[in-house]
Amino acid sequence: MNAIPTLFQRRRLAPLSRALIVAVALCAGPAFALSPPPPASAPIYAGIIGLEESFLAPQHWIAQLPNPDAVILDRAGIDAQNARMRQLDNSIHDLRALPTTLPRAFVAEQINGISRAPTRTLYDVQGKEVGSAQLKAVTDNVALDRIGDNRPIQYGLVVHRAALRAFPTALRVFSSQGDTDIDRFQESALFPGDAVAVLHESADGKWVFVSSERYAAWMEKRFVGVGSAEQVFGYGKAAAHRVITGATARTVHTPEEPRVSDLQLEMGVRVPVLSDWPAMTPVNGQQAHASHVIQLPVRNDDGSLALVPALLPRSQDTAADYLPLTQANLITQAFKFLGERYGWGHSYDTRDCSGFVSEIYRSFGVLLPRNTSAQAVSPALDRIAFNDKDGKSKRDAAIAGLSVGDLIYIPGHVMMAIGQSNGMSWVIHDTSGGSWFDASGKRVHASLNGVSVTPLQPMMASDTASYIDRMTNIQRIRPQATK
Repeated sequence: MNAIPTLFQRRRLAPLSRALIVAVALCAGPAFALSPPPPASAPIYAGIIGLEESFLAPQHWIAQLPNPDAVILDRAGIDAQNARMRQLDNSIHDLRALPTTLPRAFVAEQINGISRAPTRTLYDVQGKEVGSAQLKAVTDNVALDRIGDNRPIQYGLVVHRAALRAFPTALRVFSSQGDTDIDRFQESALFPGDAVAVLHESADGKWVFVSSERYAAWMEKRFVGVGSAEQVFGYGKAAAHRVITGATARTVHTPEEPRVSDLQLEMGVRVPVLSDWPAMTPVNGQQAHASHVIQLPVRNDDGSLALVPALLPRSQDTAADYLPLTQANLITQAFKFLGERYGWGHSYDTRDCSGFVSEIYRSFGVLLPRNTSAQAVSPALDRIAFNDKDGKSKRDAAIAGLSVGDLIYIPGHVMMAIGQSNGMSWVIHDTSGGSWFDASGKRVHASLNGVSVTPLQPMMASDTASYIDRMTNIQRIRPQATK
């Protein structure tokens, strides 16, 4: 019983009060600049220094690789890597290790770790200050006083993409007036088929506090179906399945079964295929020859879990298994998100910087922690660490040695290396914005606000410190024997 807290020790986003202090530092506003100013001859495309239009296609980067289709880790290697992640990284939650009843102190500890009362002024979408009475109603809905001495564990499957929130509320709150992108109550998201442990329920009965393998927070109760451990952990174990390999995919529209109609599935989501479905038997009113018959979880009216057939059109970007982990595939998968809007904590049905790299790697079956704070220091990965005493030579040498797919971390942000062009290292990353100096030395600001391709060396964390100066870690997914 004393070992239970170790299952959920490490928070991946700062508590709200701390997050408000650091404002938008966590994946929210990477700035990049040139110091000194670039030569006047440096190419500029769409306002980005050094960029050429050809750089916005994956073929440009793949063509530079001497062996783009070489397998970095095979399936056995990925399974071993994921086993290390589950064993060594405290940010990964072992749901099946939970006891059948949870002590009140443990449940309260998990909730208090994320549902901390705000200490700074917050504003709503209209720019009005969120009053103390409104905030008190939000915090009261947490209902810590309703936690029983021993909470029976419940398991469930997520049935629809669902926001994970710091509090049981849909209220969107912001640190400043006019900034309505970064909702300080938004934490992350879960996707159809994700397994969760249900730890608590809100006072209004509309929210549940859940833990998934990678995150613990509040989600709407209507998006989880509660079932037995056998149902939940047995889902998706069938031999036949499809893996979503596009940025997203959607099931067909079906009025007969609206619970699985037009359902958005994210990159890397793995769904079982009902391979023995009779060819002439319709699925929700439609013959299945042009689609894959898949099985999806749904929530019944009483909250219980059920599994039903659905159609996933063959036109959607999916594969019969996780993709081979190669440099060509890493680039191809990353570029499927190019131009997608930045979504803090997976807002807007999109994703943020750490979600972006997680979902790329998930299409290969590779497990990563949810947030940059955990990804950057994970002991399960091949890590190169930097501190304030590491000088230019060590940092420049590390940048020169980057391989496609390497993850580069600065405080609150992650970028993925894609190659070299125009004498610079290049990255693809999900960022809200940036700035740089043009040839005249004028600082230019851009609201990139999405998945973007940028050079690495010009990026500046401040007027005097570059991203390379602020680099804290490089993480690599590669054979353990190379460590």
